[in-house]
Amino acid sequence: MELRGTFSKLDDDRRLAFGWASVVRAPGEGAELEDLQGDVLDPESLEQAVYKYVLDSRDADEMHKRSGVGRLVESMLFTPEKLERMGLDPAAVPVGWWVGFRVDDEDVWKRVKDGTYKMFSIKGTGVREDMNGPAAEGAAA
Repeated sequence: MELRGTFSKLDDDRRLAFGWASVVRAPGEGAELEDLQGDVLDPESLEQAVYKYVLDSRDADEMHKRSGVGRLVESMLFTPEKLERMGLDPAAVPVGWWVGFRVDDEDVWKRVKDGTYKMFSIKGTGVREDMNGPAAEGAAA
């Protein structure tokens, strides 16, 4: 599974890039969004993956190949419950993961600045489940 989110802010002096690493539900929407491969990640699974990453890694890689090019400096998993506790309208912000990274590698930072790299991409493993179930498969035949 691979999810992508566009850079929203760059801080050139501090070599920081910020943006959504993953959005699983649009603001005010009930259904989860599909990724580029047609997969859906539920908010609970995203939450588990985010906490594991923040606890165990925090490392940025380049195109899922070369590690050690940057470090996580900001992370917030937005859920309707958290937004409500903050006194914010849960329909105003997506359900998703906002991040900031310090890019340590000079060549990678150049690619971020010149637009070669335009977004974050998170990669993970999971088990695909047919959300329609066996009844839907039989009906389509």
